[in-house]
Amino acid sequence: MDTTTLSLHTGRLRKTVDITSYAAEFVHGRGDGLLSVFLPHATAGLAIMETGAGSEADLLDAVDDILPRDDRWQHRHGSRGHGADHVMPAFVSPSLTIPVESGRLLLGTWQSIVLVDPNADNPERRITLSWIPG
Repeated sequence: MDTTTLSLHTGRLRKTVDITSYAAEFVHGRGDGLLSVFLPHATAGLAIMETGAGSEADLLDAVDDILPRDDRWQHRHGSRGHGADHVMPAFVSPSLTIPVESGRLLLGTWQSIVLVDPNADNPERRITLSWIPG
């Protein structure tokens, strides 16, 4: 298995970051297999979704609707509502597996791989990409 780590500066704003190009570059020329994408953080997740048409903001709004950023959370360190950030990975997984054929990600036409980062308290993220040959 071959592995690399992406280091991303996400800043202090809640956001999504499209990492599809990094993943595509990593698997380019490798043949058939699986790409494992793993985010070793307790306050962010990974998703496959359409980007560029407003869906990113819709996703962050939906996360806020499901997990309000208020004082209801028992986990209370950090910014207001930070406990919601620790619950979010149960809904937006910290890992994905994408099939690869002839060195190309088998994503649908409108699908992209995104980091979903609702936590403004942590401006640095690492993502592990692992190649599993078929």
